Formats: sequence, C-alpha cells, structure tokens
Amino acid sequence: MAENAILVVDDNPPELEMMQGLLKSRGFTVITAIDGDDAIAKATAMHPRLILLDVILPKKNGFQVCRQLKTSPETKDIKIIMVTQKNQESDRFWGLKQGADDYLTKPLKDEALLSCIAKHL
Repeated sequence: MAENAILVVDDNPPELEMMQGLLKSRGFTVITAIDGDDAIAKATAMHPRLILLDVILPKKNGFQVCRQLKTSPETKDIKIIMVTQKNQESDRFWGLKQGADDYLTKPLKDEALLSCIAKHL
C-alpha cells in the first residue's frame, strides 16, 4: 500500500487540480483518475491509503466504484470519502450504504477536506 498516497477521482479538471494542489502542498502523493473504470484500475494496482471519489463520473458512477472496491478482498480496506455535488440526504445515505467511509458535499472548504482526510488516515 502506498504509504501516503491518495487517489482523487473527478472528471472536472478544475476540481481535480484544486484537490491535487491542496494535497500535494500537505505532502501527500496524489494519483488521479477521471472515470470509474480508471479509478478501479488504479486503486487495485496502486493501493492508495484513501480515495476521494466523485459520484457523477463517466463509465461507472462513484456509487458503483465504491461498492466494487469495498466488496473486493484486495481493496476493501482502502478508505473512501465520497466528494460530490449530490447533497440530498438520500445521496449521503446511499453513498454510505455502498461502503463509503465518509461523504462530503461540494463546494468544499480546504479545512473540512483536510480534517476529514486526517480522521480516516
């Protein structure tokens, strides 16, 4: 498992760059993916400690990615934080039901994101 690696999965380039810059400035190694299939492939191959996972993604959505990773013996222990604009209570409930360790809604405050990451690492 990559000791301080975080996989950031988002298909929105500005969001991806914002999170990547914030995490790199805090000393994390950042891996990125822009769709669900890419996220699963990279999580399986690189075993990051944590995944920041958007819900609305091409190919497989974040709920599907989360469920697949959390039910696979080789990736089930990776912490997953859903980071999404889907802010309904039902979305949060569904994300946590798929196995997500936490659920944050956009727009994100840097402190909230970093605090949530620290809680799970």
